[in-house]
Amino acid sequence: MRPFKPDDAESLARHANNAAIARQLRDEFPHPYTLNDARMFIERTSQKMHDIIFTFDIHGEACGGIAITGMKDVYRFNAEIGYWLSEAHWGRGIMTDAVGRMADLAFRYHSWTRLFAGVFSSNAGSMRVLEKNGFTREAIHRGAVKKEGEYLDELVYALLKKDWKRRRG
Repeated sequence: MRPFKPDDAESLARHANNAAIARQLRDEFPHPYTLNDARMFIERTSQKMHDIIFTFDIHGEACGGIAITGMKDVYRFNAEIGYWLSEAHWGRGIMTDAVGRMADLAFRYHSWTRLFAGVFSSNAGSMRVLEKNGFTREAIHRGAVKKEGEYLDELVYALLKKDWKRRRG
């Protein structure tokens, strides 16, 4: 994992332009995903100083993204984690490892005490990634998401800093 660089735009666009990925993410992740979308995203990431945003560098290519975004006001000790990976690299444990590393970064070097993620009910793989990292399902927001004309439940998973410390020994 590393920060995005401007020359990642081409590989980012190529790996992100996948309906199977876009189907599991919020609509702000476009499909089709163009070179211009990649350039704009990389430019925005360089301006978000309080968030943690990385790509997966696999053989010199940006093959996905993972980010932790801090909340504000009374939620300021909470942060949302979100991620995606090129379909070519699914099923290798890359994301499970990355979520664990990001949780470690969040809890060691920031004041966040709770990480959470919203997962569409159609995304069993993402649920497994979170569960393997000690996240607990806290809620099911029934019919909360409309994706591709279908209403889906959103499952909310969370990991508390105190539970992460206990898991780490």
